[in-house]
Amino acid sequence: MSDARLREEICRYGRSLFERGLTPGSSGNISLRLEDGGWLVTPTNASLGFLDPARISRLDAEGRLLSGDKPTKEIPLHTALYDTRGSARAIVHLHSTHAVALTMLPEIDPRAALPPMTPYYLMRAGETALVPYYRPGDPAVADAIRGLAGKYSSVLLANHGPVVAGDNLEAAVFATEELEETAKLYLLLRNLNPRFLSPAQVADLVNTFGLDLPSHHDHDHDGD
Repeated sequence: MSDARLREEICRYGRSLFERGLTPGSSGNISLRLEDGGWLVTPTNASLGFLDPARISRLDAEGRLLSGDKPTKEIPLHTALYDTRGSARAIVHLHSTHAVALTMLPEIDPRAALPPMTPYYLMRAGETALVPYYRPGDPAVADAIRGLAGKYSSVLLANHGPVVAGDNLEAAVFATEELEETAKLYLLLRNLNPRFLSPAQVADLVNTFGLDLPSHHDHDHDGD
């Protein structure tokens, strides 16, 4: 896909996310990793609903700005996920309401922020890690993401929002949306003793669709 088409794709998906209230104001950012190792990334203080294709930041493989506006200050978290998640070609970071709310609940497991509620959550977002709070733009968030060793394609930043990688922008956007809707379901059903997918049902999804779930890696490693 040409550079111009990729820029248009970022703007189109950004506008879609913004218009549906999934990231308010000038929050959130999107990046695409290019064949030469460089990036296209949304600029700092830019609303995803009003992006200009010509002003999207073009970075080289070392993260130097080649053209466009100054990039988002969240570059460290994008870099960390790209470096550890080899299949990632696009990353979406939002401040979506229900996913942020989920990060503040006391019972959330950092290794599995959401239970297996629906098949499409597992098929699109996989399992989701929760990392502690860091101020926006703090390089230390990159260390926290690197500590996950690329096991997760979706990560929640406490009191901040989701960071989701995909092998293309559409996949990353769809996974982010699925994560947000699953967080909404969790909040709606909290303390109501809902039925989640059973281990056997999760295993069937893993085997049928070849899902890459961290918990199943752990089980394989432990010989369970």
